[in-house]
Amino acid sequence: MSAFDSLLIANRGEIAIRIARSARELGLRTIAIASDPDRNAPHVRACDDAVMIGGDRPADSYLRIEKIVAAARTSGAQAVHPGYGFLAENAAFAQAVLDAGIEFVGPTAAAIAAMGDKATARQRAVALGIPVLSGYDNAVQDAETLQRAAALIGFPVMIKASAGGGGRGMRRVEDAAHFGAAVAAARSEALAAFGDDRLIIERALRAPRHVEIQVLADRHGHAVFLGERDCSVQRRHQKIIEEAPCPVLTSAERRTMGDAALRLARSIGYVGAGTVEFLVADRQFYFMEMNTRLQVEHPVTEALTGLDLVELQLRIAKDEPIAPDQAALLAQFERAGHAIEARLCAEDPRADFLPRAGRVRGWSAPAGIRFDHAVEAGVEVSPFYDSLLGKAIAHAPARDAAARSLAAALDRTVVLGLPTNRAFLARVLRNPAFLGESVSTALLDQQFAAADARSAGPTEAHWAVAAFITTRLHDGADLPPEWRGWSSSGARISTFRLAVEGVERRGRVDGVGLAAATVLGERPIRVETLAPFAPGAWSKAVIDGRQVAVFFVRDGDRLWLQLDGIDVELVDLRLQPAASKRQAASAGAIVASMHGRVVDVAVVIGQHVDPGAALVTLEAMKMEHAITASATGIVRAIHARAGEQVAAGRVLVEIELAAVASRQRAVGGHDANS
Repeated sequence: MSAFDSLLIANRGEIAIRIARSARELGLRTIAIASDPDRNAPHVRACDDAVMIGGDRPADSYLRIEKIVAAARTSGAQAVHPGYGFLAENAAFAQAVLDAGIEFVGPTAAAIAAMGDKATARQRAVALGIPVLSGYDNAVQDAETLQRAAALIGFPVMIKASAGGGGRGMRRVEDAAHFGAAVAAARSEALAAFGDDRLIIERALRAPRHVEIQVLADRHGHAVFLGERDCSVQRRHQKIIEEAPCPVLTSAERRTMGDAALRLARSIGYVGAGTVEFLVADRQFYFMEMNTRLQVEHPVTEALTGLDLVELQLRIAKDEPIAPDQAALLAQFERAGHAIEARLCAEDPRADFLPRAGRVRGWSAPAGIRFDHAVEAGVEVSPFYDSLLGKAIAHAPARDAAARSLAAALDRTVVLGLPTNRAFLARVLRNPAFLGESVSTALLDQQFAAADARSAGPTEAHWAVAAFITTRLHDGADLPPEWRGWSSSGARISTFRLAVEGVERRGRVDGVGLAAATVLGERPIRVETLAPFAPGAWSKAVIDGRQVAVFFVRDGDRLWLQLDGIDVELVDLRLQPAASKRQAASAGAIVASMHGRVVDVAVVIGQHVDPGAALVTLEAMKMEHAITASATGIVRAIHARAGEQVAAGRVLVEIELAAVASRQRAVGGHDANS
């Protein structure tokens, strides 16, 4: 019998907080681990104790098995929960924990190893009679063999990292001409993420659904499945919206897929919570992989079953039998309505959803729904880890009601200080194609073109409220509230200069005191405030007779504002010094689009480059991103080296643009002739 009363959580962020919540309800002492950037993170404060493991990058902290095992020993932890990501599906980690005499909350190392390799997992599924897509999963991995295999399978194909998941090391290839480059990119990303560059190739379906079955098994031979989740809404193979049940799956299909998932789990002696993933197209399902851990999207299953999956994981690790009735579970699942989860991420919709790091300046979570997160005002979102900030979950009797509830909750969610996908998620949830039955993994590509996916810019209301805030609430900011904005005549006239992404607005604000004013810019707009009207909380204002909710925060010359579901960062140009220290980059300067680590520099000084040529590869938030040339020119300087950490906006490469060089030669020739 296994018994423990203390639990080390070998993870960070929202999942560490979520695990701690269930552990405390079972009376367990909870222990956090933290890297250097996470020393004061919310997940550290959510636990009873914490051990600092040092380092910043995952490879130096959360992926260091010896550090985590040492932390467990030092803290007196009797069990370790791996959460998801990092080492959650690492067989060596599970074994190291057990070898240290500590309980591992999860499957055996052998089960993790059996499913941790996509090639062997495919082969096992075939042996069990579970359908798989045509593909290549052999050990021979040279480029020529892979190219021939792809040709035999037929394009389009999907390249996948054999040792990993989460969209890393995955590429969809439409034709043979692009296959070689895709293999190289997938290998590089897989090696960086998993330490293993082996690949498998599968036939790519045009518009499948991604459906996964939640399984649960104890150490007494009991195994059940808890229905399914539809995870089809994805961007770059990363899930962003998940729901249960799958809107188009019949009861009979649910049971057939569930039986296949249990057959696979039982074949490896699986114990704990796990997920078997399938692609579904034309009423046929195909095995993809098994995730031998808890999934990010587990709350939608909890919503329909009424179960706490983390609690069940802990009870199974304590050797308790679960013995639930399969028929009763499915009956509960099928009558419990619909649940939808949206992943809130630190990424910029206006820049192709690149991940962003930075400080959260303003935060407010909505009431009325479940919101698992590790966010608060002042938290630094690190470039070293995943961009996931949290996830919002809505549960309702019907799918459309759940979607409306979740979209409205996202409208009320505030994350100011850095870009997020909050508004984009709300748009997807309201999209007619999502609300219909034609959802597939191609939904975002089909419904949201690159330009359409971008977040909306400031409206006239944003400019007017920002002008009011910067002129009325800045002047005399250090005075008592009742004195701010006071003048002997009662009337106040102020000028404003604001900018958003290089677009500048100027004008005048006329009014009396702090309660109301007319903003004279593009057109006169009347702004009135309803008390309380203060930074860091929801406030009310009336704009030309329309009452709106406003959330704003300020820091120096920056104002972050959320209004009408749109987030805007504005610069108060009045507060910038006359000779700004911010120097505009030259036309040929290629800057880092995000904080990240330089993985590769693909050019040398003097090299000719054309538009689209790879210059530098950055790794940020566990993904690799290529920085490319935007014009033809010659590389004149390189300011980055492999392994170096760089900040967003830093100049990486300088290119002498061909057009500039031509003009200089022309000017030089003219001077000589004169």
